[in-house]
Amino acid sequence: MNLHLFYIVLTFQILFSVHLYSQPDQNVPVSPLLNLVTINQPEGSVGITWSLSSSPDVSGYVVYSYQNGEGYALDTIHDPSVTSYVRHGTGSSYFSESFVVAALDSSGNISPLSNELHTIFAKVDLDSCNKKIRISWNSYSSVPKPVTDYTVLFSVNGGSSYSVAGKVTADKNDLIINDFTTNVQYCFIVRASLEGGFTSSSNKASILTKMQTPPRWINADYATISSDNAVSLSFTIDPLSEIGSYVLERKNNISDTFRQIAQFTSVHESLLYTDKEADTSKVNFYRLSAKNNCSNPVTLSNIASNIVLSLKQNESDIRLTWNSYRQWVGTLNSYILFINTGDGFKEKLSVDPQDTVLNINYPDIMYEISGSEVCFFIKAVESGNPYGINGESRSSQICTPAIEKISVPNVFTPDKDLINDYFRPVLSFTPVRYHLIIANRQGRTVFETKNYNEEWDGTQNGNALPQEVYLWFLKVTSPSGSSISRTGTVTIIKK
Repeated sequence: MNLHLFYIVLTFQILFSVHLYSQPDQNVPVSPLLNLVTINQPEGSVGITWSLSSSPDVSGYVVYSYQNGEGYALDTIHDPSVTSYVRHGTGSSYFSESFVVAALDSSGNISPLSNELHTIFAKVDLDSCNKKIRISWNSYSSVPKPVTDYTVLFSVNGGSSYSVAGKVTADKNDLIINDFTTNVQYCFIVRASLEGGFTSSSNKASILTKMQTPPRWINADYATISSDNAVSLSFTIDPLSEIGSYVLERKNNISDTFRQIAQFTSVHESLLYTDKEADTSKVNFYRLSAKNNCSNPVTLSNIASNIVLSLKQNESDIRLTWNSYRQWVGTLNSYILFINTGDGFKEKLSVDPQDTVLNINYPDIMYEISGSEVCFFIKAVESGNPYGINGESRSSQICTPAIEKISVPNVFTPDKDLINDYFRPVLSFTPVRYHLIIANRQGRTVFETKNYNEEWDGTQNGNALPQEVYLWFLKVTSPSGSSISRTGTVTIIKK
């Protein structure tokens, strides 16, 4: 081999070696094992500890918050020998926080997430009537260190020393304390004992042993008729109330006695309820009462009542009547009439709050009707509610068949004096189809139209017709789908 060829081969070998050894490290390190998560007292920070990854090229660790199967990086520790981290924040005081860790190598590769561990979140509830305090918590994970039992510790009035309130087995998540002193602040910490002598502590849960604060007010927002003809109710409750137990009562006459129809627990600030058993053809009266832990009513709402709408009709008039809405804390601002003439409900007019009767002239609406019936409901509107909750209440819905009446004059005087100059059948509705034919006594058509608004002026092709009797033939399809055929005569009179 000559010297020139030798150098060419040597160059290729060097280039290949450099390329081979310059490939990036893509080997993912082994995940560390998360050993313990605990809340440090009294500062409330979260202590997190793990075992080192077994991979040789680890350069540090990433600590994650773990939520809904996803890790959200909190911090990166660029020290391969560190096995603990302190998470500062207040989240663990309000809910259980979950964490995972991952190993990081010098090439930036991150291991799969470790096992997940979460903090113990404790809460405390007071039953002052039965003189019991209940401390409850979520279970601590038994992997990798099984839980052997839970110990509940307590302090009094902010003291720094804690005593044992009780101990339960690993399958329990609450402890009942059957005796306590009133008007004292108790603070509790739950401590999970783990195999190997480890412990995980919860947040500090505190309570003042006093009677519950009742709501200063309960506002009956409305009693309204829903689309499925039930009574829908809404109540808003003083947000400062500590009571969560409420009873809903109903009566069907203002002089009757209220009786319970529903009971609720864990209610705060608002309550929605649908009374499907109520007879919506009658006025129903409702109120909501708050009950303390001794089942004694302590606050009553104002009364709410549904509106019942009634209707009477003759050929020229529809009379609507309804009961007054009772009994908003604010004032009744107005009633609003809604009408459905065939294409959905639309606001028609406003009625003074003192009125509960409304007369509607049928001819004023008959040409708006495009269906087989016309329907109504009334909506009451509140104003000036002291809690800023102005209510609205919709009445029951009521309908009446559309009047399908046809009137045809038998004489007219087309002399252009602006009095009775035209002939046209008068309909109490807007027809779907319309066909009018007028013929002379010989049976010849002198006028024909399919437009119900078109009138006959007594001419044919612009020429005035003589005074005599003419035949008319009318065929109409009404909004209800009825096919109506009529025939008769009309006389032209010349003055």
